[in-house]
Amino acid sequence: MALVNPHGKEKKLKPLLLTGKALEEDKARAKTLTAVTMNSRETADLIMLGIGGFTPLDGFMNEAEWKGSCSDQMTLPDGVFWPIPITLSTTKGKADSIKIGEEVLLVDKETEEMMGTMKVTEKYTIDKKWECRQVFKTDEMEHPGVQMVMNQEEVNLAGPVKVWSEGPFPRDYKDVYMRPEETRRIFEQKGWSTVAALQLRNPMHRSHEYLAKIAIEVCDGVLIHQLLGKLKPGDIPAEVRVEAINTLAEYYFVKDTVIQAGYPLDMRYAGPREALLHAVFRQNFGCSHLIVGRDHAGVGEYYGPFDAQKIFDTIPPNALELKPLKIDWTFYCHKCDGMASMRTCPHGKEDRLLLSGTMLRKMLSEGLDVPDHFSRPEVLKVLRKYYETLTEKVEIKVHKFATGEETKK
Repeated sequence: MALVNPHGKEKKLKPLLLTGKALEEDKARAKTLTAVTMNSRETADLIMLGIGGFTPLDGFMNEAEWKGSCSDQMTLPDGVFWPIPITLSTTKGKADSIKIGEEVLLVDKETEEMMGTMKVTEKYTIDKKWECRQVFKTDEMEHPGVQMVMNQEEVNLAGPVKVWSEGPFPRDYKDVYMRPEETRRIFEQKGWSTVAALQLRNPMHRSHEYLAKIAIEVCDGVLIHQLLGKLKPGDIPAEVRVEAINTLAEYYFVKDTVIQAGYPLDMRYAGPREALLHAVFRQNFGCSHLIVGRDHAGVGEYYGPFDAQKIFDTIPPNALELKPLKIDWTFYCHKCDGMASMRTCPHGKEDRLLLSGTMLRKMLSEGLDVPDHFSRPEVLKVLRKYYETLTEKVEIKVHKFATGEETKK
């Protein structure tokens, strides 16, 4: 059996990264172009366009594509399923100075690195609050994703892009940063046709380990696929997570059943919608399944603990080739004497040790004892070493879904 096809009608990866002579020519022409700066999220989205992670998109969305991706149908005008807008914004003054059909230079605001070019095909303004309500289900400024959208500039620019750079990711994460063509090649070399992706922005605790092992039972292998872009304050940096995951894989997984890789996006914290975006680009990376557990890509109490599972039931059956691997709330049960889930464990709350990345970060940050069976001792050693280096602590709030106050509805 072959791997799943890349997303879209053409069923082919569409990387927009220039190399060789094409790159040299584009750079030479760009010297006279108007520069448009990009924030961290926009730069990360551009890199995903470059490596083919956002296949079949050919650039930043126009107004019709923006509206379609935000809509309840989550469908672009050409009928392709897409659940979250991929847009670029600039100031009104800068937008007014750019003509339709003109090429612009795309520059990362923080590093000032020249990242690529875009042919501007459209300029438009959006209702930011409507986008937030559609994508995040809230327009409250406390939500980090809402803040991203509301802090965008006034005008969106649309058009096809040519990408020059992958930023610092190939250098800083050379052992884990992979492009879709690379993960697909590895899967094919291993003879895998069914691959489950495990989305991570935290180090793996026992629940993550259990989810991965369930997936290994039903698939050829697991891609532990972690986010390398920006997180919110208090989250654990990618390089620490990489070390912790490598340690766990070394001691607790059968060799050649898991692959660790990283991708360059910033978290949007869009909960159910972000789970769908994760599914879209995991299909491009060659995964047939996405593990969807409790509170996938959520933040605070904006989403129910299993909303990210339920949303897959609302999309057309042909929207994606990738399928969700829905797994119930998992925990360590003292009476079962092992990991279990709500579907397999008959015992009460008093026997269960509920596990979450947020809880683990809070305990480590505050120097509290971590209960037995919460995380593997080898992993805790890596994490404690990191927390000992911190001079400034960030308060970590634990919401009710992480404490067991709320059970599955």
